Amino acid sequence: MRSALVDYFREQGSIMIATEAGAEGINLQFCSLVVNYDLPWNPQRIEQRIGRCHRYGQQHDVVVVNFLNRNNAADQRVFQLLSEKFRLFEGVFGASDEVLGAIESGVDFEKRIADIYQRCRTSEEIQTAFDQLQLDLSLEINEAMTRTRQQLLEHFDDEVREKLRIQDEASKTYLGRFERLLMQLTRHELGTNAEFVSASSFKLNSCPFGEEIPLGLYELPRRSGEAHLYRMAHPLADAVLRQAKSHDLPPAELHLDYAKHDGKISVLEPLRGKSGWLALSVFTVEALEQAEDHLIFAAVTDDDDAVDEGVANRLLSLPGHVIKSPLPLGEGEGEGGSAPLKAITQQRQESIQKQITERNARIFETEAEKLEGWAEDLKLGLEREIKELDRQIKEVRRATTAAPTLEEKVNGQKQIRSLESKRAEKRRSLFDAQDQVDKQRDEMITKIEGKLTQGVSIERLMLVRWRLS
Repeated sequence: MRSALVDYFREQGSIMIATEAGAEGINLQFCSLVVNYDLPWNPQRIEQRIGRCHRYGQQHDVVVVNFLNRNNAADQRVFQLLSEKFRLFEGVFGASDEVLGAIESGVDFEKRIADIYQRCRTSEEIQTAFDQLQLDLSLEINEAMTRTRQQLLEHFDDEVREKLRIQDEASKTYLGRFERLLMQLTRHELGTNAEFVSASSFKLNSCPFGEEIPLGLYELPRRSGEAHLYRMAHPLADAVLRQAKSHDLPPAELHLDYAKHDGKISVLEPLRGKSGWLALSVFTVEALEQAEDHLIFAAVTDDDDAVDEGVANRLLSLPGHVIKSPLPLGEGEGEGGSAPLKAITQQRQESIQKQITERNARIFETEAEKLEGWAEDLKLGLEREIKELDRQIKEVRRATTAAPTLEEKVNGQKQIRSLESKRAEKRRSLFDAQDQVDKQRDEMITKIEGKLTQGVSIERLMLVRWRLS
């Protein structure tokens, strides 16, 4: 029964209301909004509720709405503990999981909360009891979180750390890959116009872009009420990106220093001590009335070994400095430079175009199936109506044959003629519907045929000679 309810919610329903039974054993990955009408005292249960939607493979950010009785001092303190001390709503594989693991076999949190609700009657008693509970948990939680972070930071690759979203507020804030790239780009473009407080915050003292952008503290993500929330859509970030994309990047030689990187990237370790060439291009494909951009990394070593695209991408995440820029005219255009890079870029272009073609073919197939399904439903509906009219005509004929009076026989024949007229109309509708389906199919094919031609363009963004130590 529960599986049937989930199927109905996924296919037809827009809202599903569930008891605590909805927090276990079901996959609501297709949904991205969770409303907690009540907050259980056991934090693991809330994690289970959120985990129904916020799970591996989720394509959207999961929004969690928590109803809170602000007139209840105990409810407010429970929410404060869950959101601030346990950081329960920072996401799966975030700090909350470290906290939950720390208390799972220790203090019975749920029983302690229940005892406070039953025993305390005044706001002062509630405040004192929760302060003592938080004090009891703090040492155990902090030790476990420090130990967990230490193990992850020392032994996991950067890619794994990004996925786990480790948060180390005691020493630094570990940002996601794109957030770190945005902050690094911002630091480079703002230069002396900003003072960077940490890896995730800076003070904008003056604006170099000539736009009305507010000065002051910026944080990503925002942690204090005094700061501006820095993000991709912010006007300052938009100006930074526009300026960065306008730079002319002549061929250059870079020295990349793996030892100075704060982390571990296993795929780059075999390249230490080697050198080679790297090209970055933007490949634009226009198909089905939409355009999409793809970054293509192409890299080779001086031994003519091709470097995997993901590895080449990781190369640019290392600290380094420019040795020579621009390179002498013609350098990098010979056998060790552009020829292999162009071949790799061409292969990647063909692969991207093939993927887009296959994806568009699946879209076409889906639309064709929808049209066929609609036509089949329409056909079956009309055929059922025609069969029902046939049945009614037979019954009326039998009744007319057995009618004792002429008047009843005449009325029966009139009724038969009326039903036969309706049946003929339904048959015409069936033929008209088939013609309509054929027309729509032809229109769909003609429309898609006109969009099948892919417009492609490629622009090289940079060419560098790299040395990795």
